[in-house]
Amino acid sequence: MPEPFDTSSPPFDRLDSKQAKHLLSALDVAYYRRGDVLIEKGESNDALYIVIKGRVQEVNPDTKEVQAQYIKDDIFDARALLKGFNHHRYRVVEDTLCYVLPKDVFLELYNENQAFADYFNTSFSKRKKMLEKAQQQQNLAEFILTEVDENNIQPIMTLDHDTSIKEATLKLRSERQDCALVALKGREHDIGIITRTNLLHALVEDGCHLESPIGDVATSPVIGVELGDYLFNVMILMTRDRVKRVRVSQKGETVGMLDMTQVLSLFSTHSHVLTLQINRAHTIEELSLAANNQQQLVENLTNNGIHTQFVMELISAVNEQIIEKAFRLTIPEGFQQKCCLFVMGSEGRGEQILKTDQDNGLILADDANWPDVQHYMERFSEVLSRLGYPPCPGNVMVNNPRWVKTQSEWLKEMTALSRISDERSLMDLAIFADSHAVAGNKALLEPVMGKLRTTMKGNMLALNTFVRPCLAFRVPLTLFGSLKTDKEGLDVKKGGIFPLVHGVRTLALENGIVPSNTFERLDALAQCNALDSETASNLTEALKLFVKIRLRQQLDSDASSGNLLDVSRLPRTERDLLRDCLSVVKKFKERLASHYQVRD
Repeated sequence: MPEPFDTSSPPFDRLDSKQAKHLLSALDVAYYRRGDVLIEKGESNDALYIVIKGRVQEVNPDTKEVQAQYIKDDIFDARALLKGFNHHRYRVVEDTLCYVLPKDVFLELYNENQAFADYFNTSFSKRKKMLEKAQQQQNLAEFILTEVDENNIQPIMTLDHDTSIKEATLKLRSERQDCALVALKGREHDIGIITRTNLLHALVEDGCHLESPIGDVATSPVIGVELGDYLFNVMILMTRDRVKRVRVSQKGETVGMLDMTQVLSLFSTHSHVLTLQINRAHTIEELSLAANNQQQLVENLTNNGIHTQFVMELISAVNEQIIEKAFRLTIPEGFQQKCCLFVMGSEGRGEQILKTDQDNGLILADDANWPDVQHYMERFSEVLSRLGYPPCPGNVMVNNPRWVKTQSEWLKEMTALSRISDERSLMDLAIFADSHAVAGNKALLEPVMGKLRTTMKGNMLALNTFVRPCLAFRVPLTLFGSLKTDKEGLDVKKGGIFPLVHGVRTLALENGIVPSNTFERLDALAQCNALDSETASNLTEALKLFVKIRLRQQLDSDASSGNLLDVSRLPRTERDLLRDCLSVVKKFKERLASHYQVRD
């Protein structure tokens, strides 16, 4: 016997209790043998089918082409129930068990419940947002139950009562801390706390001297929590008592502290701990320890249902901190303001999640006199490799002299690239268009990017060539809009991510859009009416879904890595959304081909 029907899964979770009971009472279970035809083309079907196990193919009987396959939890064919006839034949290719919901009951629920009807009628972007909202509510409990442990607290010093303000200030600075506990003498409470702000006020406002003891100016009592308490309770305690810091103890002994900024950060991610590790790294080895924690951070965020776009932004910020810190630890201090390190590709757009290949370049100030720059660039590329960023297969890295130029040379390069004389210049232009400064004198990049935007804005001849790569790959959909997969899987990068990102990049260059991030570009294109708001919204949601599905399969050790999706692993709702997303990309490509007058 099959398991009881799950009314908590979309779209049946939108039914009220009475409607859910009506649904369950009307459901039947049917068994179909291989070769059976459930629905014939042109005929009206009399039920909605939900697959329990087995496989059903949707086939165009005229061309024999398979339009779609339906497996566990998939629904078919609501569209035919609403329109009154079927476009294709539905054939059983494996012995199949289905729930069968009579047509009259489906239509009754459809007409009674607007939220249920919206699932079948709304655009995929709205449907995706509804599903994500439900997922966020489900994951809220996980945040509330996060505990205070050794991984999310900061170290804190304990100083004697008689330590002078001067000595305490120097110790705080040397340990890179902004507060310390104080062992008090002759006061009601035996533990107090000082901060740099406390000490400054004591000197300036209270007339204390540098040699005054810190015990006289320390604040007490100190609010404390125990290791193992819930972070949610810590946040409530801080809010109620209006304090920004709490002491963390275990069996009466101080083990660390938490501040308000950290607690708020930990409710969405453990990124604050990682940021502290990066900031406190004094060697490449210490920095490597922090860099190696990124995947765990990504898994925590993903498992807790954090929005994909937020994950991108956060990981991009962490990556930028790591690369900037590596730059400062590797490049001589005297030259750090004489050059600008910039990243390109997904890293430049702020859209990478897992570590990708190195894509970077260097801009030298025109007056920089740095004869051994190549030595340091080779050393820097080696450092990034040690931190987990593999070399770029196309050698788009600072250890390649092609990607190290003075500002004047880069300005000339932008003019040359805009002519797009060959495939290499086309590729270089696409790579450079997503540049983002991460270290050194960041102001050196803006004139170069300004030159690129000025040269390409409205340059329809160059853009006609520039847009072609995104039109070269076919969207993996059949003629009638169903998923089309190879044996290896569905290539979501070639079929979805690349044409979307490159198409948006092309429109951004045409319109002189400044941001390099695809989501920001879409917002800007909608604001300047280069795209209508619905198209921009649909493309935004499509990119988030592509990245989310790919990331989840990459994090799954049982799944193959890379851009090939095993569609059979996806829940039915995500397969539906994926079809819609790819359909949006297909329409976008048609629009681009028409706009730039590109013909096959």
